[in-house]
Parts: sequence; C-alpha cells; structure tokens
Amino acid sequence: MAKQIFYEDIEEGAEIPALTKHITRRQLVMWAGASGDYYELHYDKDFAQSTGVPDVLVHGRLKAALLGQLITDWIGEEGRLTKLSCSYRGMDLPGEDLLCKGKVTKKYVKDGEHYIECEVWTQNPKGERTTPGTATIVLPSRGR
Repeated sequence: MAKQIFYEDIEEGAEIPALTKHITRRQLVMWAGASGDYYELHYDKDFAQSTGVPDVLVHGRLKAALLGQLITDWIGEEGRLTKLSCSYRGMDLPGEDLLCKGKVTKKYVKDGEHYIECEVWTQNPKGERTTPGTATIVLPSRGR
C-alpha cells in the first residue's frame, strides 16, 4: 500500500514515481476478454502485419488504465483521481517494457478541495512518449 501523500508535500514540477509494466501477449488476451475489445490488431500477428505494423499492439485503453494505476498508486487511499485523459500517439508492443511516468504541473485550492494537475505519459524503450495525457487529483491537506 502506498504511503499517503498530502497537498503540502507536493511541489509543481515534481516527478511522479515511475511505474514499469512488461506487457505480455497473455495480458492482451486477458484485457480483450475483460474489456470486450476483440479487434484482431491486438491478438492476431498475421492480421496486424497485414495492416503494416510489426506485431500485435497493446490496447490503447490498457495503456490508459496503466496511467490510472500510476496515479492511484502514488496518491494513497485518501487521494482521489477526478479526471484522466490521454491520446494514443504511438504503438507499443508486447514483450517490451512500458514505462508510465508523470509530473506535477499545477496545484491549487478550489471550493475547499486541494487539486493537483499532472502531465502523464507512457514511454516505449526508445524513450518515445506513446500515450500522453493529463490527470487531475484531489489530495488531503495536513491542515484540514
């Protein structure tokens, strides 16, 4: 379980502890079953290659879910993820490490809640950002 962080502990520009995932073909099949996304591009190598990609691809929504895990692992039980958005800009392949990263871009208080805005992204082994996005969270304050 993650240690609880508080609004006062966070500085703009701070990095979120990275999360590394090694996505396997089996995970892609499990995700397809759980999400209902059975597009052949994610499990049929011959089909994927017929579309011009080198192999099956990691589902975009799986990458979004991993960015959600990056945030929720970091904020602790009392933190709340209120918004997560991302766009799929690059292909990620099974068998490679997928690095989920982020940094704090803004912090503010609104209606008595302590908000943190973050830039988040997935990164392939070449260092390319393949799924950039943003997240907004609410953290507890030490001065409740």
